[in-house]
Amino acid sequence: MRRWLGLLVGIALALAPALALAAGGGEHDGGEGHGGNALWHAVNLLLLVAVLVYVGRKPLREFFTGRRREIEANLQRSAALLAEAESRLGEWNRRMQRLDDEIAEIREGARQRAASERERILADAAAAAERVRRDAAAAIEQETRRARAELRSEATALALDLAGDLLRQRMTAEDRTRLVDEFIQKVETSSAGAARS
Repeated sequence: MRRWLGLLVGIALALAPALALAAGGGEHDGGEGHGGNALWHAVNLLLLVAVLVYVGRKPLREFFTGRRREIEANLQRSAALLAEAESRLGEWNRRMQRLDDEIAEIREGARQRAASERERILADAAAAAERVRRDAAAAIEQETRRARAELRSEATALALDLAGDLLRQRMTAEDRTRLVDEFIQKVETSSAGAARS
């Protein structure tokens, strides 16, 4: 209520010079009337400013106080958000460091597994090569024995053929008769020995 009363008083004071000027008819007395008019305008302006200051002082103070509080609250929220962001950044940096460490551990583990796998593969390959060498040596030995046996058989057959050819070429009719007689005699001797038993 007090506020409205102050506002009405201010408006009345502001309008008073204008009403006084209107009551004077607006006539000018040469230089004096014009100077008085400017004075009334200046007084009117000063009264208007005074009323605006008087009436608007409290709302302006409240506005600027509220605005200051809002800015302070925003600054506090910004500081809190900045602190939280810095905390999160620190956490992410720590996580990145741990991630780098984990990646290094994973690489080292993979390198060790690859080295042990390489050693295992080389050992398996060496064992397989040894088995192949032994199998090849056994196959070679067996093939050598078979080849020797074949060679002996062929050599024996060839020797018999050659001996037969030589015998046929060098054997006379007398040699044949004598061999037949010897054969018959051996057969008779062996049948007589068998009959006795």
